[in-house]
Amino acid sequence: MTTSVDAPELVRTGLFIGGEAHAAEGYLPIIDPARPGLVIGESAAATEQQALAAVAAAAAAFPAWSSLSAVERAKMISAAAATNDPHLNEIARVLTLENGKIFGESFGDALGLKFLLQMTEQLAPEVDEPVTYTAPPYDSEVHRLPLGVVTIILPFNWPLAILGASLPGALLAGNTVVVKPPRTAPLATVVAVERIAAALPPGVLNIITGEDAVIGTPLVANPDVAKVCFTGSVAGGKRIAAMAASTLTRVTLELGGNDPLLVLDDANLDDPSLDHLYDSVFATTGQICMAAKRLYVHRSRYDEVVDALTDRLNRARIGHGLAEGTTMGPLHHARQRDFVAGLVNEAKATGADVREHGELPDDPELADGHFIRPSLVLDPDPSLGIVTEEQFGPSIPIMPFDNVDDAVAAANTGWAGLGASVWSADEERGRAVARRLRAGYRWVNGHGATVVDNRAPFGGFKASGWGREWGIEGVRDFQDFASLTTVTR
Repeated sequence: MTTSVDAPELVRTGLFIGGEAHAAEGYLPIIDPARPGLVIGESAAATEQQALAAVAAAAAAFPAWSSLSAVERAKMISAAAATNDPHLNEIARVLTLENGKIFGESFGDALGLKFLLQMTEQLAPEVDEPVTYTAPPYDSEVHRLPLGVVTIILPFNWPLAILGASLPGALLAGNTVVVKPPRTAPLATVVAVERIAAALPPGVLNIITGEDAVIGTPLVANPDVAKVCFTGSVAGGKRIAAMAASTLTRVTLELGGNDPLLVLDDANLDDPSLDHLYDSVFATTGQICMAAKRLYVHRSRYDEVVDALTDRLNRARIGHGLAEGTTMGPLHHARQRDFVAGLVNEAKATGADVREHGELPDDPELADGHFIRPSLVLDPDPSLGIVTEEQFGPSIPIMPFDNVDDAVAAANTGWAGLGASVWSADEERGRAVARRLRAGYRWVNGHGATVVDNRAPFGGFKASGWGREWGIEGVRDFQDFASLTTVTR
């Protein structure tokens, strides 16, 4: 397959601080993961002083923003979110160029941010409601107050939708925000967020890009930052937590997972269900924190699941995310491609049945792209890295089970506790099994980002993170309690 994607016009993004666009002293090149030799844009490399200025601008905007009612803030947030409506296609095109995923996923990423920001209008009436206790000798009110300045640090894979998990709650609660887009894929996020920021009062929303070593400390270990939201790797979360500890800054950490998916003997495996199961594993080339990463299938349905996934993988078209017909793009990082290949090769070396599918692009222009063939690893030893590690790529272990108790025990094993799912035609049976899974978000007959109920809180157990996002519980994570007691006589 030959890509029809022309070399793009260079996209250059700056900074947005205190309601104004700012240039930088230097710029960082951004490459296309499908064509790593091609620079498709440049992002501003902020200085330490510019990062400090962004925090200062947010702090200066906080008193006026927090004094508004939640309903007033929600109306402004919702209106600001709509400013990107005429530009969604262009945002998605740029995101695919810098990220690598297919255009449809990039469009959904951009649309997700708008949808989640506009959900604030539904949540707003609950935000300011105090709790009261009236009984002599005291009349007490318990208020929930915003924290102050919030820094939001984004990953490369779904930066806009993931921003939509934290930004709405932070702003709705009355906080002001500094957004740090992903270092290797910042362009679409800057373009989209700058329009939203320009539609809000100056300083309420600010954007900083650059090298972590330069801007990390002023955005995290800063006494003027009340909270940091970080989405990324476990190792990255540990670094953020250690930095924030120096100033006792609060943190929300969403650190990925190793999600188990259990297919029971009575599961409905019609074509729509199997299509969804396939997408829950291989969407975004497997680079989703809440993707299914371990399949436990009842032995009576094992061959059926393997055959269905094999059929769909054989129809996958690997290529540039903007090329017509592509269903699977490259991995974002070359090192991640090599990591996934290492897990697969380890499984092969132990004698596991590894089945690779699809064909790598034959276009010379894509020869150095971060592509890898997707694979199924059948009944591997549970101690192998393909089972115990988060692959974050298009390879999945599939393990048979005979006893549900054994499957639950295996699913609860390990370092992670982000998501988990159970598939059963008997919904009550499915819910009963799902309640036994130690994960922050559990599904019955579905799995992954496309079936998340945004009214419900999302977050992980164990090393998958701290805190919750989405829903009113997510808003509460950006507030703290303040009591007001009147002594009556």
